[in-house]
Amino acid sequence: QVQLVESGGGSVQAGGSLRLSCAASAYTYSRYCMGWFRQSPGKEREGVAMMDSNGGTSYADSVKGRFTISQDNAKNTLYLQMNSLKPEDTAMYYCAARRRPVATCNTHLTSFGDWGQGTQVTVSL
Repeated sequence: QVQLVESGGGSVQAGGSLRLSCAASAYTYSRYCMGWFRQSPGKEREGVAMMDSNGGTSYADSVKGRFTISQDNAKNTLYLQMNSLKPEDTAMYYCAARRRPVATCNTHLTSFGDWGQGTQVTVSL
């Protein structure tokens, strides 16, 4: 049973914008922590942006001021607005959700039970 479905990836030039979407089942959406990871070839997976069940947010230093995480509760959908994109943002982006309680929902958290299939973002000069 698919619970997280990402969309919105693509190819853009540096300085451009993309908005990623993560559609979740109602069960998965009722989570303690949900957010976005990315991974490019040869690099470790990186937490990019997180949102807890109260709407609190956390961002990796590399994307602060450029990326914004948001949610639409009516649609059970999480978004990642990415502006001022750089070539180093090129990666596969994954949506993830954690339904077990956690003390802190931030980009350093790695234990997530639900993952999407990923959407590719490619930024060129």
